[in-house]
Order: sequence, then structure tokens, then C-alpha cells
Amino acid sequence: MKRFTAWRRRPWAGYAVVLAALAAIGVIYAGFSPRTDRAEAANATQAAADLKNGQQLFEKNCASCHGLNAEGTKDAKGHPIAPSLLGVGAAAVDFQVATGRMPAMNPGAQVPRKRPIAAFDTTIRTDYEDEAKRKAAEAQKAQAEKNLADLREYIAQLGGGPSVPAASAVDPTKGDVALGGKLFRTNCAQCHNFTGQGGALTGGKYAPPLATKDVTPTQIYEAMLTGPQAMPVFNDTTLTPQDKQAIISYLVQTREEPNPGGNGLGRIGPVSEGLAGWLVGLGLLVLAAAWITAKKPKKLKKS
Repeated sequence: MKRFTAWRRRPWAGYAVVLAALAAIGVIYAGFSPRTDRAEAANATQAAADLKNGQQLFEKNCASCHGLNAEGTKDAKGHPIAPSLLGVGAAAVDFQVATGRMPAMNPGAQVPRKRPIAAFDTTIRTDYEDEAKRKAAEAQKAQAEKNLADLREYIAQLGGGPSVPAASAVDPTKGDVALGGKLFRTNCAQCHNFTGQGGALTGGKYAPPLATKDVTPTQIYEAMLTGPQAMPVFNDTTLTPQDKQAIISYLVQTREEPNPGGNGLGRIGPVSEGLAGWLVGLGLLVLAAAWITAKKPKKLKKS
């Protein structure tokens, strides 16, 4: 006890007690505080791995046309083969790859929609009754979704650009259908038909149909945002996000509504209706007239 009292009276004893207390507090805090530094390091490592995967996918599937640095390529005469992807954004990549338009197998006036290649095929069916097949299909679909996300992020970090819209922005149940119909007829019906059936354009191009269920609300939004091929760009200053959502709601409702008049005749408007009127309506009138004139009156027969 005397030794402890003597030690406590020394001039440096107070500093020693303070240092010991601080060390104890540090140990306790480190033991109970969350390891945010480790989580941040793990996230950074995962992000780097995702970008690396996106770069490898780009070099394997896209670089042969768009260049190793996504700068675009030209032929010997200086004519563009494939455009630059710098600044196109994640939305353009998602639209082109998810719809199978890219990679383009046979470049031409119009790149058609087709099934995506296996690495990005998120449309693969997973409703197998066999559990082993179902799990394998689900794993393949999950990997395809990850590959598509990694490719989007790799292109986006090269030069920015429009991002993929959030799920809430493309929810067809939240849009104004009446407003969407007006906007669609004003801005889109000239090419896509007033019910979204599509139509022919000049130079071998065409406006693809929007009435099929494989055209998702996200893809419709991305097409308006990025203006693929012959389509103009409807950015947020031309059509606000609420306007785009209204158009999506109109298209989804139009494709799902029945045909109260009977056969919809392809829903391509007065062309099919006029053709049916001429061939069916006038055809029946001609047949009726021929039948009437073929029957001679009885008085004429006696004479």
C-alpha cells in the first residue's frame, strides 16, 4: 500500500493513468464498433472485379467492332463501321444488348431484335419441373444478369451517359394513361402506329412493334432516352420522366385490352379495315348483284 501511495505521488503518475484509460477506451471501442473499413475494402474489391469482368466481356463480344477502347471503328475509306460508345451510358448498353440487337451479326439498314447471346440471355426460362434443370437455369440467368450489369457499368465509367431507369420509373400502373395516349399519338404514332404495331420507314428501316410482351417497360423507357437507330432522342427536357411513364402505361394497357368489335385485323388502322371493306363488303355486294341479275323474270321466259 505504501508503494502504491508513493508511486501515485510521483509527477508522471497522472499522465500514466490518463494514457492507460485512453488505451482501454480504444480497445473497447475497437471491439464493439462495426468494421466499416473492412466492408468498404470488400466493396471496393468487388467493384473492381465487376469492372474487370465487364471489360473482359466487352473485349470478347464488342471490341472487334467498337474498338478496344470503345472509340468506334472506320473502314479504309473512313466510313464508320461501329460508333463510339463513349458517353452512350448504361441505358443504351442495356437496351441494345438485352434486346439482342448487339452484338450485331449482320449489320444493315436496321439491326433486328433477336434473342440475346448466352452470356447476356436474361430471358432464359426457369420454370422446369425438374429441380436440377431449374436450379441450373436459375444460375445461368443470374450470371447473365450479372454479366449485363458489369458490361453496363464498364461502358458507363468510360464516359458517363444516361443510366438504367429505376423500377418505380417504369411501373405502368403509376402512369396517366390518358396523357400517355395523347403524347404517344403526338410523338410516336407516325412511325409506330397509334396502337404500337410498328411500321415501315425509308431506306429499308422500320419502326419495331411495341405491342408484344417481350418489349418490357424498361426497354421502352431506354429507347426514348437514348434514341436507338432511326428513332429520335426524347431526353428529359423533351419528355419528362412522368411523360415517359405515361406513354408506357398507355402502351401496356393498349396491348392488354380486348377487341370489342371482333377481329382486330392486326390493329394497323384504316389500311386493314379499308382492305377488309373492299374485299369483303364490296365482294358480297358484287356477288349479290350477280345473283339478282341471273334470275330472269317469269314473264320474259314465257315470251
